[in-house]
Amino acid sequence: MYSFSTCWNAHRHTDGRALLREIRSLGFEYAELSHDTRISLMPGILEAVDAGEIRISSLHNFCPLPMGVNHAAPNLYQFSAERPREREMALRYTFKTLEFASRVQAQVVVLHLGSIEMRDYTDKLLDMVASGQRDTPKYQKLCTELDEKREKLKGPFEERIKEALKRLLPEAESRGIRLGVENRQGLEELPLESDLRFLFREIANPNLVYWHDTGHAQIKDNLGFIRHAIHFESMAPRLFGLHVHDVQFPGRDHCAPGSGMIDFDALKPFVKPEHIKVFEFGRFVELEEMRSGVEKVKGVWGSE
Repeated sequence: MYSFSTCWNAHRHTDGRALLREIRSLGFEYAELSHDTRISLMPGILEAVDAGEIRISSLHNFCPLPMGVNHAAPNLYQFSAERPREREMALRYTFKTLEFASRVQAQVVVLHLGSIEMRDYTDKLLDMVASGQRDTPKYQKLCTELDEKREKLKGPFEERIKEALKRLLPEAESRGIRLGVENRQGLEELPLESDLRFLFREIANPNLVYWHDTGHAQIKDNLGFIRHAIHFESMAPRLFGLHVHDVQFPGRDHCAPGSGMIDFDALKPFVKPEHIKVFEFGRFVELEEMRSGVEKVKGVWGSE
């Protein structure tokens, strides 16, 4: 199943029905409601869905946005936060997302689980890679420093994430909705790739699934922390869906496939027709480039 994220065009619309009609006019039967879905768009979205004009494959937390927030804010509140108030707000708005997902009959809610509260290494390392310093001793020293700090600090943040998932899963299960754990771009964000399988082993609930973001994985590959295709293969048994977009070296993502460096052929063996494949393009992607990127992926992975 292919779907198309509203992150590409939500900023241009004040009416949710027009928003979804534009996606339907591109040839998509399914749309993902992204984390920039404003409350003002909800009435029109419901009209389009109830009229059978389009179906909703998935929602990206938080959806709809909290009252008064009018920009994409998937990390507005984090399950991992040290502050109890922030954790409760993250749960509150995720429960609202699950309620809305049930209303529009979506199959899955995609989650950002949180991060370790520490210095930002990701942007510094990306700048160094861009300037050709990935193989330098300074770069390797920073990577080692990051690894050591993550391992030292991650424990309490991981435990708070697990506690949140255990509170959310009964609600998701009662509504027949999966919770999709998305791999993240930031090296400080959780769960770490090396810990993903342990998370699924500890929380062995079939409603907890893996959601693969091609751009995020490629950026971490460019930084030298994972091998994209190998990581994807390792998580294939828990894979439920993907965010599909390309990366222009080293870290510009949400580009149209074919305009960047991702080897979509290398991922093909692990992509199945039943997986939800959501094209998640930045608002900067032009219409013809978008069409070309969609056709490129379908040409590699198949039309279903």
